Amino acid sequence: MKKYKTIVVSDLHLGTLDSKTKELVEFLDSNSCQTLIMAGDIVDGWALKRGGKWKNKHMKCIRHIMKLSENNTNVIWIRGNHDDFLKDWLGFEIGNFKIVENYELVSNDKKFLVLHGDIFDVFITKMRWLSMIGSRAYDLALFINRVYNMYRKLRKKPYFSISKVMKDNVKKATMFVSNFETHVINLAKTNKYDGIICGHIHSPKIENIDGLMYFNSGDWVENMSALVEHHNGKWELIIYKPT
Repeated sequence: MKKYKTIVVSDLHLGTLDSKTKELVEFLDSNSCQTLIMAGDIVDGWALKRGGKWKNKHMKCIRHIMKLSENNTNVIWIRGNHDDFLKDWLGFEIGNFKIVENYELVSNDKKFLVLHGDIFDVFITKMRWLSMIGSRAYDLALFINRVYNMYRKLRKKPYFSISKVMKDNVKKATMFVSNFETHVINLAKTNKYDGIICGHIHSPKIENIDGLMYFNSGDWVENMSALVEHHNGKWELIIYKPT
């Protein structure tokens, strides 16, 4: 088992057919940490409102995370836009588990602001109805993706993500409008942080932008990605490959 100081995951979207619950539990079983930060969109409340099914595998995943908190892992759950029902629970804390709007992390004498990132998405803050339409379209893309890859599997062809290609193209347009990364970094600068850690756009990345560190944890729908902090303060982006 690999041992880290901090692990950051986001965008699990539990409650949807495409969330990778089994893979996440496997990842957490093989990688321990002192602090686990869940940077938003852990439970997909939007999908559940649209008729999504909360299955036993989703509950098992939550129980697994809660068990980590009982075994001396600090678990920080940051509110996202898909799990914005948590706004009524902000500040809730029990043992090593707490729910927050954002979190300040000190790593190797550097201060990071950790948040989901939806506050910078123009489609969320200004045009929520359009965001909901986009969410439904993404659900449809994921359905097409499942059917297509069943066919590819029968033909013994490798997995190909249609939905990821579609999403990346749409998100590029969204980021062009909202200047997501620029706004995130500007927030860090304004508040005198050395870097920022977020999720939301499902695009895992570690990058130095204008002298500040920008970390995005990606998602556990298609990328199965996580940010990890080693005990020497070094950060790494991991793309989990199931065995």
